[in-house]
Amino acid sequence: MSDNEKEIGSAGPKKRPSGLGRGLNALFGDAAVEAPVLATPGAAAKTAPAVGDAVQHVSVGSIRPLPNQPRRHFDEAAIIELADSIGTRGLLQPIIIRHAPDGQGYQLVAGERRWRAAQRAGLHQIPALVRDLDDAATYEIALVENIQRQDLNAIEEAGAYRRLIDDFGHSQEALAKLVGKSRSHVANLMRLLDLPPTVQALVGDGSLSMGHARALIGADGAEAIARKVVKEGLSVRAVEALIRAEKGGGRKAAAEPAGGGTRDPDIMAVERHLSELLGIGVAIQYGGGGKGALTLKFASLDQLDMICQRLSGESI
Repeated sequence: MSDNEKEIGSAGPKKRPSGLGRGLNALFGDAAVEAPVLATPGAAAKTAPAVGDAVQHVSVGSIRPLPNQPRRHFDEAAIIELADSIGTRGLLQPIIIRHAPDGQGYQLVAGERRWRAAQRAGLHQIPALVRDLDDAATYEIALVENIQRQDLNAIEEAGAYRRLIDDFGHSQEALAKLVGKSRSHVANLMRLLDLPPTVQALVGDGSLSMGHARALIGADGAEAIARKVVKEGLSVRAVEALIRAEKGGGRKAAAEPAGGGTRDPDIMAVERHLSELLGIGVAIQYGGGGKGALTLKFASLDQLDMICQRLSGESI
């Protein structure tokens, strides 16, 4: 299946994802197109209707990208592949645009990758839906479209959440409903913005995983540890162990007997297993008779949040 086909799916009407915020479907609109809207190199211009649900053909040169849009990285090889597909089959799915705030042409809302590929394919006009949107609604649609296509890396997604909160007054709860995610997902991603810029860049290009990044939040020497991870291919657990060692905590403290004396080696083995599984210090006090206490030690609120997510079965 070509990238163009991946972008489109079936040509028939689609059911909107239920995770979108209330009213966002109305912003996208439910344009009914009975047949694929093809735009091919050299296609003749069509009369452009006004703002609404009708698909129209718009000059590629009259469209400008959305400033500070959520997605910053575009895979050049993927765009070339999509351009080849568009050159063969045409552009099947309309992009979403709005009239530019300065009155000069149009501004992209959703579909920048298709727009870029269409230019490469030599199209002069492409199918588009023109929407009457304010800045907040424009950015919401751009964010949701990218998330649904899984086009954003973690740092881009976190930055988009931050902008919607800072610039447009959204709450974390409102954002979670908008994108169909949990509130903790939004909060955890936004914590990545507390990392040093060099570490954020490594997360953005895929050199560091989300697990590595979460472990490094608030850690002393995060940049040095991040470079070590990339160079040596350290696991997330190894990174957590390094950070615990620097803070003087970890499994060693958990394994020491409380009040001295000989401890049950089976209990100590369970402690070690749980500590390695959770990446935190674990202590078990067993007094016989099947009763005891399990203590989980955390070094930061991020670790506490991770414990709560794992205990509740929520995806991290």
